Amino acid sequence: MSEAARSLLQRWGASFRKGTDFDSWGQLVEAIDEYQILARHLQKEAQSQHNNSEFTEDQKKTIAKIATCLELRSAALQVYSRINACLWIWILIFFSPLSAVLKNILTYNKEFPFDVQPVPLRKILAPGEEEHLEFEEDDEEGGAGAGSPDSFPARVPGTLLPRLPSEPGMTLLTINIEKIGLKDAGQCIDPYITVSVKDLNGIDLTPVQDTPVALRKEDTYVHFNVDIEIQKHIEKLTKGAAIFFEFKHYKPKKRFTSTKCFAFMEMDEIKPGAIVIELYKKPTDFKRKKLQLLTKKPLYLHLHQTLHKE
Repeated sequence: MSEAARSLLQRWGASFRKGTDFDSWGQLVEAIDEYQILARHLQKEAQSQHNNSEFTEDQKKTIAKIATCLELRSAALQVYSRINACLWIWILIFFSPLSAVLKNILTYNKEFPFDVQPVPLRKILAPGEEEHLEFEEDDEEGGAGAGSPDSFPARVPGTLLPRLPSEPGMTLLTINIEKIGLKDAGQCIDPYITVSVKDLNGIDLTPVQDTPVALRKEDTYVHFNVDIEIQKHIEKLTKGAAIFFEFKHYKPKKRFTSTKCFAFMEMDEIKPGAIVIELYKKPTDFKRKKLQLLTKKPLYLHLHQTLHKE
């Protein structure tokens, strides 16, 4: 075993144990966060080129299956509000063999203990990476709707987190993402929205969350109707913070998931009720210094805010 592979397995193992510890203690938000971080690392390794990886193709398939298990567990935890007997049984039955597979990945040659398939290998571009592609957005979008969206694999369930516990005198925010207006809404394949809270320097203040794939597409709208629980009390957010919404969709010709546009909401816009916010061209500008509107047409991101204060 190379030193690099040994180091990777040690880091993955430590992250896995940390996640299962949170899971068994009933700290669901922390467990979900840890599982999702590890799943992304595993998916990245599974998608790496042969000459850039410490693992064989068969080993990478197993790694991808472990990532799928972590994503499924993360999604399942989102429906629980507290630890119970079912969760304990699930942890004992499910994670004991999974832990052994991860630990012995280099020598593991048995059938994978669970009937799961790797997440479809789709490249997800980092913010700003799209601007280096050698094609125009409109050209690519023109061909995206040629095939049926049903012919493409569905994404893993969204990575939404449960509401934080209430604290006296503190305010929590739930944002319902109702719909987004786009001129080519019907051509977007597997669209979803990534929600993050950033400070003025673009640093994350809370865990990043992805919505599930949109419910439906209708005329010039993509409908979501999904609640996002902001993972920090409003009073604890730093001055100048903003909540970002990045609309992403799958591009079959290039086989990656790309950011199409983004929107953001600043702290003075946090008020109960409906709000519509403008859409901006990619790349996502988390520092809010070079903003360009996506369109002059009256197309927006439609949200509804609910404040919870004890």
